[in-house]
Amino acid sequence: AEVAVELASRLERHDIYDLSDGSRMPVNVLRLVNDSEAGVVVAIGLRAARSSVAMSDKPVIFSQVFNHQDHVLLNDNSRGVAAIAPLEAQLGAWRQFDPSISRVGIIIGEGHDDLIADAELAAQRHGVDLRVQVSRSDQETLYFFKRMVRDIDGFWLFPDNRILSRRALDQIMDDAQRQQVPVLAPSESMLSIGASLSVTTVASDIADTIMAIIRRIEAGEMALIPSITQLSEIRVKSAAGVRLVDR
Repeated sequence: AEVAVELASRLERHDIYDLSDGSRMPVNVLRLVNDSEAGVVVAIGLRAARSSVAMSDKPVIFSQVFNHQDHVLLNDNSRGVAAIAPLEAQLGAWRQFDPSISRVGIIIGEGHDDLIADAELAAQRHGVDLRVQVSRSDQETLYFFKRMVRDIDGFWLFPDNRILSRRALDQIMDDAQRQQVPVLAPSESMLSIGASLSVTTVASDIADTIMAIIRRIEAGEMALIPSITQLSEIRVKSAAGVRLVDR
């Protein structure tokens, strides 16, 4: 919703269709969009992205979708915006907040080879030893976490709903606190359940990134646009609720 508000303030002409409450069928919305004079469809969230990529005859830009590869959202007519804050900036902010962090664990679902490679590169640049496990379920996530928690001094959490459940999150936070292992989370809401620090995206940055992609599409540069465009800004908060940096 915040991204939609930011986008609306940047666009001279636009129509907003809200699919979140289920009152509008995506197929009916996309018929309206395809019949309109709109040049680009911006889809925010998974439901909007899946529907738009499947049914739109106009270029689609999707955002706020972490596991886009599971839904085949990238094609010649679609481009995406990263769902999480830049990894090197995340790790840099964490190290600035807690310079003692040196052995960091990650558990993530399948299909994120590029993200793992980027995380490993960021870890090298910040002198961090990264321990990565690829999981296929929330139960396997808990198994991996219990094995790694004694050998790490920080856990980097990613918003992969395929391998996380509320039960798994609660157990991870409980075990991390018991072992005095700080957790870096992708959402400020996780600070209230035990995360030490959150590094999140910034709605205005997402909107600016989408606007830049729109301008390139309008200029006929669709083929030159990366499949996923990375973001550039982060928002950092501590468990005490203090905003540490906004850049």
